[in-house]
Amino acid sequence: MFKKTALMIFFVCGFVSASMANNLILSSFDEVSTNVTGHLMTFTFNLKQENSWRNNVSHDAAWIFMKYSVDAGKTWHHASITSGGVSPAGFESYIPQDGKGFFFRRKDAGAGVIDVKGSTFVWNYGQDGLSDTTASAANTITRLFGLEMVYVPTGAFFAGDGASSSDYRFKKGSADDQPWYINSENAITTTNTSSGGFFYQGSGSSGENSTGDIFLLPNSFPKGYQAFYLMKFELTEGEWVAFFNTLSVAARINRDITSAVDGGKGTSDVTNRNTVSWDSIHPMVPAQTKRPARAMTYVSWPDAAAFADWAALRPMTELEYEKAARGVDIQPKADEFAWGSLAAHSAVSGDIFPSDQDENGAEVLLSGAANVNNNALSWISGDGRQPGGISIGQKGPLRAGIFSANSNSRAASGAGYYGNMEFSGNVAEPAVTIGRDQGRQFLGTQGDGELNILSGFEGNATNVDWPGIDSQDARRGITGTLGIGYRGGDYQSSSMKYLQISSRNFAAKDPDSEGFKRRFDSSAGIVYGIRCARSAQ
Repeated sequence: MFKKTALMIFFVCGFVSASMANNLILSSFDEVSTNVTGHLMTFTFNLKQENSWRNNVSHDAAWIFMKYSVDAGKTWHHASITSGGVSPAGFESYIPQDGKGFFFRRKDAGAGVIDVKGSTFVWNYGQDGLSDTTASAANTITRLFGLEMVYVPTGAFFAGDGASSSDYRFKKGSADDQPWYINSENAITTTNTSSGGFFYQGSGSSGENSTGDIFLLPNSFPKGYQAFYLMKFELTEGEWVAFFNTLSVAARINRDITSAVDGGKGTSDVTNRNTVSWDSIHPMVPAQTKRPARAMTYVSWPDAAAFADWAALRPMTELEYEKAARGVDIQPKADEFAWGSLAAHSAVSGDIFPSDQDENGAEVLLSGAANVNNNALSWISGDGRQPGGISIGQKGPLRAGIFSANSNSRAASGAGYYGNMEFSGNVAEPAVTIGRDQGRQFLGTQGDGELNILSGFEGNATNVDWPGIDSQDARRGITGTLGIGYRGGDYQSSSMKYLQISSRNFAAKDPDSEGFKRRFDSSAGIVYGIRCARSAQ
């Protein structure tokens, strides 16, 4: 057996503490055997996850994937996983056909803490082009990553809430407020009739289809009917930093949110509660975060697409957003939020601890009523300060899953129908729009784990069907934003209607053509986050 130099990395959604919810921790990651005949290497790991569940409708799962470096960590590549791993009784590992990772999940119904030891998986290093000598060399190291996901099952659903007050919602006709009913992945042709069809309402964004336009949503576009996995939480600062620290120096420069490029922070100091720091003068020194469980901000769509491609995930569509929020065959309620009701309880300073002292990243909910972070909460101390310690009452994101607890209901925890947290508020959800040609070309391809290496465009996602693919040269990857939109509102939303499931105010808004900065601009009325999907087979 060859002994690997193995570095364990974990992604945590939530704060690492036995008293806090929503942790995923991978540990004791190591090589246990090598099969030189098959060019396979077997690894073992332990997994602990709080608030895991499986019932007869859905389940959560950990999406686990591995990166390897053959030059002692200078560059990283995505590992191919194959069959042969062993899971403890009551659990299973499901490997998609592309072998880019595996879903670790409960095999039977149950809920609560998962704490399993000695699970194994198999790396097919021969498929990745490595020889036995290279795979076992001292300079070859590996890292393991995991993300909490939620399974959204196959089934029909409603898009639109039937409310004349919901902005630019999906409805059946110019005089028919009833929602669309999506009962297959078959092509949809929009109609310009008064009732009984698929009527499109445009929001007036530059380049978007206008109200009443007739266009085709092809078979290939993921409409949400088929099952898919979706990240349980919005991407956190800790997850972003773990991703960023595997990039080449050139790719780090293109993905650097601490620069002023495209509306970035322009500093490594805490700004709008974002704590990510990186020194471009010493680029191989890892980026850091003081608040690894806090939702990530200052990310553009090219940043989000890069993460999705790197993690072998994909964007979700705006139809998938409505299904995940509302559920299969659940009748919509007019003006409902992601937790299925019309009542929203905005968090205010008195609901969150600590709110009047320096924070340690472990903010908790004191009031059981609050279930959403919108523009009602501001901070005058701790991470609410601007650089230089000036207290100005900043707004910003909260830690992922802050409203959830073991005994919380869906409404109290602010969760979508299948348990996706902060689906309304906190940071906005990127979703492929149906209101632009550039969105409708989306085929639902998964990322392959490898980012662009073309000079000047390092670190870009490379899927040519994804929104934002460079219009001049597709080899450059995702450089723009055409075809992406945002749903669910965020922490600075001035109107609660932006947080409603069927509100499409920003569903086809393009930050480039609208004149807004890509990463952050308060005048844009939206703060971008990251949440990715993966098709289920």
